[in-house]
Amino acid sequence: MSVIKKLAGQTAIYGVSSMFARILNFLLTPLYVTSFSVAQYGEVSELYANVAFFIILLGFGLETAYFKFSKSENDQSKVYGTALTSIAFSGGLFILIGLTFTQSIADFIGYASRPDFIIYLSLILGLDAFSSIPMAKLRNEGNAKRFAQINLINIGTNIFFNLLFIAYAKTSFDQGNKTALVELLYNPEIGIAYIFISNLIATGVKLMLLYPEIIRVKWQINKLLLKRMLIYSLPLMIGNFAGIINETFDRLLLRRVIEPEHGIQFAKEQVGIYSGVYKLSILISLFIQAFRYAAEPFFFARAKDKNANETYRTVMNYFVLAVASMFLFILLYLEIFKWLLPKTAYWEGLHIVPVLLMANIFLGIYYNQSIWYKLSGQTKFGAYIAIGGAILTIGLNLIFIPILGYVASAWTTFLVYGGMMVTSYLLGQKHYPIPYNLKKVFFFLIFAVGLYGLSLGFKYFFQDSVILCLGFNTLIFGFYIWFIIKLEGIDVRSMLKKPE
Repeated sequence: MSVIKKLAGQTAIYGVSSMFARILNFLLTPLYVTSFSVAQYGEVSELYANVAFFIILLGFGLETAYFKFSKSENDQSKVYGTALTSIAFSGGLFILIGLTFTQSIADFIGYASRPDFIIYLSLILGLDAFSSIPMAKLRNEGNAKRFAQINLINIGTNIFFNLLFIAYAKTSFDQGNKTALVELLYNPEIGIAYIFISNLIATGVKLMLLYPEIIRVKWQINKLLLKRMLIYSLPLMIGNFAGIINETFDRLLLRRVIEPEHGIQFAKEQVGIYSGVYKLSILISLFIQAFRYAAEPFFFARAKDKNANETYRTVMNYFVLAVASMFLFILLYLEIFKWLLPKTAYWEGLHIVPVLLMANIFLGIYYNQSIWYKLSGQTKFGAYIAIGGAILTIGLNLIFIPILGYVASAWTTFLVYGGMMVTSYLLGQKHYPIPYNLKKVFFFLIFAVGLYGLSLGFKYFFQDSVILCLGFNTLIFGFYIWFIIKLEGIDVRSMLKKPE
C-alpha cells in the first residue's frame, strides 16, 4: 500500500498543480465567449485542434522512450542528451518551415486572411516541443514539485497576458477608452490572435524556467541509441497521432461537413458549442493527465518488482473509483458548472456532457491499461488500437454528423474510446496478462451511473426548483462517499498521512 500512497502523492502534486492551472485557464473561457463571437471561438478551437497533431509529430514519442531507456541504460545523460538534441532539431526545423511558408500554410487550412496565426502557432509548437523533454526529466527524477511550479507559472503567465490584452485592453478599446496604454496593448486587426500571443509569451517563460535542465545537457545524438529509441517510440507516435484524431478530429470534421449545407457561420458556431461543452469534462481529463504524469515513470520503475501486477491491479481499482466519483460530482452539479459557459447559446449542448464524461473515463482506463505494451516493448499494438479508433472516428463522424450534428461526435467519442478500452484489455490479457478486478471496476462505474439516474428521476418531478434538485443531489453524493468508504474499508486518516 505504501507504493500506492506514493503514486497517489505524486498524482496529487501533479494533479493539484495541473488542476489549479487548468481550472484557472478554463476560467478564461467565459472571457473568450463574452469577448468574441461563437464563430470566432470556433476558429480558435479548430486551430488548437490542428495544433494537437503537430505536438505529437514533433515529439516522436521520445518522451516515453526516455523513461524506458533511462532505466535500462547506464549513462542517463546520454539518453537525455540524445532525446533533447533530436527534439531541438525537429522543433527548429518546424519553426523554420512555418516562418518560410506562412501564407501557403494559411491558404491550405482555410485561414488565408490570417497568416499571423501560422507564425504564432509555429513558434508555440516548436518551443513547446523542445520543453517536453526537460519536463519529462523532472518527472523521471520524481521532482514533481518543480514540475508543478513551472506548470503553474506557465499558466499564470498565460492568464495574466490574456487578462491584460483582452479583459483590459480590448474591453477598454471597445468602450471607447482609447488611452495611449490601451492603444499600445491592443490592435483590433490582431483581435483574437492575442490568445496565441499570450500563449507564446507563456511558452517563452517556461523555457527560461527550464534553463538549468537545458544548459547542463550534453548536446549530442548517439545514432545507435537514437535508432533503438525510435524503433520503440515511433509506434507510440503513430498511436498518439491516431489518438489525437480520436480526441480532436471531430471538431475539424464538424465544420467541414456542416458548412456546405448550412454555411460557414453556422458551422463555426456548432464547433464553438461542442468545444465549450466538451470542456465541462475538465475534472476527469485533468485527473487523467495528472495520473499519466505520475504513473508512467512509476510503472517503469516498478516493472521488475515481484508484486508488480498486483500493484497495477490496485492502481486500476483506485483510478476507476476516482474517475467514477468525478463523473457523478460533475453531473450532480451540472447546473452550477454550466455557468462556466455564461452565454446561454452554449447550453443547448449540455445533454451530451454525460456521454463525453463517460467517454473520457474509457480513455483513462485505456491509458492505464496501455502500460502492458509499453513495458513489454510491443508498442506496435498501441499503434494498431489507436489507428483502428481513428478510422472509426472518421467514418462514424462522416456518416452521422449530417444527421445528428455534434451529438454524433459525442457518441462517436464514446463508442471509439469504449472500443479501444475493450480491445486493449483483450490483447493485454493475451500478451502481458494483468489480473484486473473487473467486478470492482464495473461496480464503481454502474453505481455512479445508477445514482445519476436517480438524480434525473428526481429532476423530472421537481425540475422547476433548481435549489431543491441541488439539495437532493448533495444527499446523493454524500451517500455515495459514505458507501464507498464503508465498502472499501478506507481509513481516511491513514490515507491523508504523508507517504514515506
